[in-house]
Amino acid sequence: MIRPLAELVGNAAVPDVPEQDEAQKLANDWATPLWSLTTSVTALTAGPHVPSQVIEASAALQDLELRAVRSRATEEHADAAVAQRIAELAALQAGATNGIRVAHNGPYLLTGAERLRTHLGETIESRPQMALCRCGKSDMKPLCDGAHAATGFTGDKRPERVPDHRDTYDGASVTVYDNRGLCQHSGFCTDRLNTTFHSGSEPFVTPSGGRMDDIVGAVRACPSGALSFGIDGREAREQVDQFNRPEQVEVSKDGPYRITGGIPLVEDDGESVPRPAGASTEHYALCRCGQSQNKPFCSGMHWYVDFIDPPPVEEPTVFQWAGGFPALLKVTTLFYAKYVPQDPLLSPLFAKMLPDHPERVASWLSEVFGGPSLYSGKFGDYNRMLSQHIGKRLTEEQRGRWVTLMVAAANEALLANDADFRAAFLSYIEWGSRLAVENSQSDSKPPLNMPMPHWWWVCDATPWSRVAALAPEEVDEKPAVPAAGEQVTFDHVKTLFRTRDRNSMKFVFDLHSYADVSRHADDILTRVRNGSMPCDGAWPPEYVAMFQQWIESGKPE
Repeated sequence: MIRPLAELVGNAAVPDVPEQDEAQKLANDWATPLWSLTTSVTALTAGPHVPSQVIEASAALQDLELRAVRSRATEEHADAAVAQRIAELAALQAGATNGIRVAHNGPYLLTGAERLRTHLGETIESRPQMALCRCGKSDMKPLCDGAHAATGFTGDKRPERVPDHRDTYDGASVTVYDNRGLCQHSGFCTDRLNTTFHSGSEPFVTPSGGRMDDIVGAVRACPSGALSFGIDGREAREQVDQFNRPEQVEVSKDGPYRITGGIPLVEDDGESVPRPAGASTEHYALCRCGQSQNKPFCSGMHWYVDFIDPPPVEEPTVFQWAGGFPALLKVTTLFYAKYVPQDPLLSPLFAKMLPDHPERVASWLSEVFGGPSLYSGKFGDYNRMLSQHIGKRLTEEQRGRWVTLMVAAANEALLANDADFRAAFLSYIEWGSRLAVENSQSDSKPPLNMPMPHWWWVCDATPWSRVAALAPEEVDEKPAVPAAGEQVTFDHVKTLFRTRDRNSMKFVFDLHSYADVSRHADDILTRVRNGSMPCDGAWPPEYVAMFQQWIESGKPE
């Protein structure tokens, strides 16, 4: 908070206006309560031509204040207390211009955003003013912690970037427009429709290689805004851009910020950011790793610099493994838009469904698979879902077709395809659809007010509990062998167990947990001695001796 204000006051090029003097005075006055300081600086952001340093400081103060409010309040009242503070801050900066300002060599300054989401569709608590990390080095991602100032981050474009050039590809029924200079290389087009979009070969697009509706769907799914389409010689940009969807910032996994809903994007001076030819203003992707060649837009460099978000602390739920709400929504959208209308058994059942039915089903699946309360929080409880089946008299043939086509939609949407996830996914689809048939009969009397079902991994068969036969060979560091005369501790012992050993035994115990290994040490020693552990080959004698020495010395930590 202090750094941007100090930069502002120390910059001779910035005129000495009263608002800046007041901000500096407040920043230096440590006796001023945090809330008073936060409201004073936030109020400065409501006027015209506000320096980005003031906005950045306001974002930092708002974050500090809301964290402090949450820590002071009881768990029962924390959400209400934070919501009250957010409302007060929003009122103070009501005159500010909403959108994203790209601070010079600094963060993205996000003003007035109400929808900040993870790649899973989960809500990230937002503030009226936020500073989002752009350099890729923040320790509190997605929020900025000022690391850009210490690392010498620059927001300049690189001369070796892919040129800004828009290509036109004419096909039998549709024309595709593409600008490689804006592509973020998400693979949404090449992975899902490789008969039309070709990675690593020319031409990149062959519009006659796919169905028109599939091509339109792929173009609309492009997160960078590089793609568009036209019919009969006229570009249909109004069909590509979806300004009817709410403004949203998605923090994609290990990748860029994905912006939808037409959030304005401006330079540090308030002027609109220049965009490549044909670029969408409704959806675009902003660099988050700090290494893009086409800043502020993502150029796909996160793939090459191994930009990785911190792994989850807890074991992932089925919802998380699936890819969250966005992944499940792709499945249900494909299912109800493509598979159901062309099926004679199912199309009559859903002919009168509401336009948001795919969203409702995706929300239900998300909550069932361990995600947030997307269905019960917006559409209703178990009784609401039950009411959709009462009296429908569904048949087993219809149920079976529903399951078959749902799996086909999951395959086309590239939903996770590993054996463990599909066992969980399909078991619920089978169970839930059979309940729907049972509850839909004319003489059925289903119980009311039942809780939402919650589905977990089947029989603890998780993707991380076994070694996949097709998994690439993992390279682990060599065990930490103690020096001569040095005591063997658990820090040495746990390095004997490879990543694959740990993953394959997690369903029983954790080989990196002192308590677990200590408790099972004798059994582990027996197995490593007789060669039955690990499963892909016996330990060398020196490893066995080291483990035995640890046991005999009292299992020191």
